[in-house]
Amino acid sequence: MLLVRHSYGSGTWMQPGGGLNASEDPAAAATRELAEETGLVLVGPKLHPPRSEDLHGAPHTVHDVIGTATGVPIADGRELIDARFFALDALPTGLANGIEGHLRAILGDGPPA
Repeated sequence: MLLVRHSYGSGTWMQPGGGLNASEDPAAAATRELAEETGLVLVGPKLHPPRSEDLHGAPHTVHDVIGTATGVPIADGRELIDARFFALDALPTGLANGIEGHLRAILGDGPPA
């Protein structure tokens, strides 16, 4: 599982992500964002059903994308200060609230998030 820490915000570990450009496919956006922020290449992206989440009190749509990342993650130093792979049974301390349950749910190893 690839987790990242942003240069802004809480400094907790979370899934990598980013915004969609106008009319951009979510899998294409995930591939682009991953390459821009970590240098990794996303192979075989699989899109999960979108879900709604609040971000600073405003609703937004989240598109979870799962695939295989090739390469060695290198945080871009601008948006990310760290990017690492973790085994699902060895997640780091300092996870963003609710992320462990969400990760297990999208990977089919727990209740829906």
